[in-house]
Amino acid sequence: MVKIGNLALGEFPLLLAPMEDVSDPPFRAVCKENGADLMYTEFISSEGLIRDAAKSVQKLDIFEYERPIGIQIFGNEIDSMREAAAIAEQAGPDILDINYGCPVNKVACKGAGAGILLDIDKMVSMTAEIVKAVNIPVTVKTRLGWDNNTIRIVEVVERLQDVGIQAISVHARTRKQMYKGEADWTYLAKIKENQRIHIPLFGNGDIDSPERALEYRNRFGVDGMMIGRAAIGYPWIFNEIKQYFETGEKLAAPGLEERINTAKKHLDFSVKWKGEKLGILEMRRHYTNYFRGMPNFKPYRTKMVTADTYAEVSSLLDQVAVDFADYQFVTQG
Repeated sequence: MVKIGNLALGEFPLLLAPMEDVSDPPFRAVCKENGADLMYTEFISSEGLIRDAAKSVQKLDIFEYERPIGIQIFGNEIDSMREAAAIAEQAGPDILDINYGCPVNKVACKGAGAGILLDIDKMVSMTAEIVKAVNIPVTVKTRLGWDNNTIRIVEVVERLQDVGIQAISVHARTRKQMYKGEADWTYLAKIKENQRIHIPLFGNGDIDSPERALEYRNRFGVDGMMIGRAAIGYPWIFNEIKQYFETGEKLAAPGLEERINTAKKHLDFSVKWKGEKLGILEMRRHYTNYFRGMPNFKPYRTKMVTADTYAEVSSLLDQVAVDFADYQFVTQG
């Protein structure tokens, strides 16, 4: 049984990665329904929280059905991060997560996210202060290092464990790699081989099929996996992996009706949570992925991403159901 503090997550939990502009409550809702064991919010700026910025505060929204749920924060100032951690705890999450992995320039080049991998001592000090500031389990998401010359991930995990974190997720790429090239999970195996390290380790990077999930579980010995990009428009991946682990057999690919129903649930929640205008706008990034692989779908997608009302989008989804009624999806992987 994998546990974070007193939180039991099952034998091999599958986590939904925190993804900026993706992992909002509507997206988390469909992932939870399809087997995600633990989810995190989008990363939230510590400076935004302590200044009560509306966009940052809204990201604190969590719902009971999502539990267990973690709130993730990022920043480069220890005092601000400590204060933001206390604010986040008041929103009632089960876990507080620290983002030490975001590679984008506007974050990393200011010393936050993956930028702190250039200053491990500060990373450890900041983590220690955050652990002391809250009464819930603190976890970390990070990368292997800034580049191939700065990979000290085994030492990092050991030191972060020593100051009190209760689990860590490692994206098996460096900051320099961004999302390119192949994730190198051999470093995760090295973490598991370290006898001093006892906290759960969740592997992240390139898990895009049940077959790869099983291969990586067996090869690298991680305690669970965090899935990000592969779940966008395809929340079924969590249950597909679980089924494959249990039986060695793959679930049939979700059919058109299931995809449309899930897209509609996602849309409904998005509109309910953010209002019609913003809810529809933020749904646009998901349509291509829900219907990936369908031939001659581009005209429908174009209409969906330019539609301005809930009624228009809903009508387009109904039209897809009619026009592609005979289309058969192929199982991924």
